[in-house]
Amino acid sequence: MHRQKPLPPREGFPLRAVIFANGRLSHPELDRRQIQAGDWILAADGGVHNCLRLGLTPQVVVGDMDSLPPPELERLQAQGTQLLRFPSRKDQTDLELALDHALHQGAQEILILGALGMRWDQTLANMLLLTRPDLDGRRISLVDGPQRVYPLRAGQTLHLEGQPGDTLSLIPVQGDARGITTTGLEYALHGGQLAFGATRGISNTFLKAHVSIRLDQGTLLCIHLSRTETPKTPTGGTP
Repeated sequence: MHRQKPLPPREGFPLRAVIFANGRLSHPELDRRQIQAGDWILAADGGVHNCLRLGLTPQVVVGDMDSLPPPELERLQAQGTQLLRFPSRKDQTDLELALDHALHQGAQEILILGALGMRWDQTLANMLLLTRPDLDGRRISLVDGPQRVYPLRAGQTLHLEGQPGDTLSLIPVQGDARGITTTGLEYALHGGQLAFGATRGISNTFLKAHVSIRLDQGTLLCIHLSRTETPKTPTGGTP
């Protein structure tokens, strides 16, 4: 199968990339608030439609373009959008290709929108993309309205801002997660363990506006569900 290398890093690109996938925008009004002045907007093939839904024109479209008819591609090119075409027979999804391109262009923070949907295989694969080893040291999250997913790796601490009553779930991936210490949650862990495939870490509750999660071994997906508004950008991924 063909695997094309992304373009090499270039100086002068924005440090924050927003990638639109071709999934669901369940709360477009909240998703639109995520966009900041100066963001570099990318679309993974049919993610163009989610961009347009929010009144945005992507600066780059990445993929095999099977979801975009020629007239739409022509309109995008006329507006200055760069099209990075890949063969339909490839080893990566369009979203992963867009993620690779953002990484190789030097993005230090990456926000992914529209990555959830009706296809469970695509949804699961999109969430697991966050755990790629080459993303260590980058700030990356997957957002769907009031829900945000973050990866947390061994030796890191994630700090989240929210409201009392918000929900936080900790899901181990790549095996058991050990040495978990949390602050600000109803069910605290102090050097605790969450077993891979078990549901113990689901639906914990914020007691305070600030929550932290420290992890010594393993990998966690941390899913923050805000009760009132889109969760604020966290600090974290720090030793």
